[in-house]
Amino acid sequence: MKQGQTVEFTTLIKAWAGGDRTALDRLTPFIYTELRRLSRHYMHGENPTSTLQTTALVHEAWLRLADVKDAACEDRTHFFTLCASIMRRILIDAARRRCAARRGGGDHRQSTVAGPDLDSIPANGSEHSRDFVALDDALTELAQIDPRKAKVIELRFFGGLSVEETGEILGISSQSVMRDWRLARSWLMRELRG
Repeated sequence: MKQGQTVEFTTLIKAWAGGDRTALDRLTPFIYTELRRLSRHYMHGENPTSTLQTTALVHEAWLRLADVKDAACEDRTHFFTLCASIMRRILIDAARRRCAARRGGGDHRQSTVAGPDLDSIPANGSEHSRDFVALDDALTELAQIDPRKAKVIELRFFGGLSVEETGEILGISSQSVMRDWRLARSWLMRELRG
């Protein structure tokens, strides 16, 4: 994004956060590409016949974004952090529905011995849906203990952001991001293995 576009984007974000509902419509050309990138990251490895396709995920995220009230977005990074959180919630809700439909609910904290792969999103309808839900539950627990480490995982894993982008959003160095990433991954794996 060019400097002039960044300034306009930030102005529109602030207008939207201030209650200007038309500002979100004017943001469309700025964010659609980024939402598709996030969606492709999330949907990597999905079954091609999945009912939740990349475009559908983008559209669902857009609808939920349009319903957000009192967004605390100050700039581009805050906005895309919000988008990543919305997409995470959509995918977690879908995974929970798959688990409930297949197993009649149950304890989502139980995981396979190896635990979920933090480098890919489980395929829709796969046996890893339970791991995905367990990861979300463990991440929510980690956020209670160490919010920054949980945010690093959310931004990198769910948001598909680089180490540098994550550091920029959190206001920490790349080294701190990597340290938090390693420690949080270890904690999550230990929790998921029970």
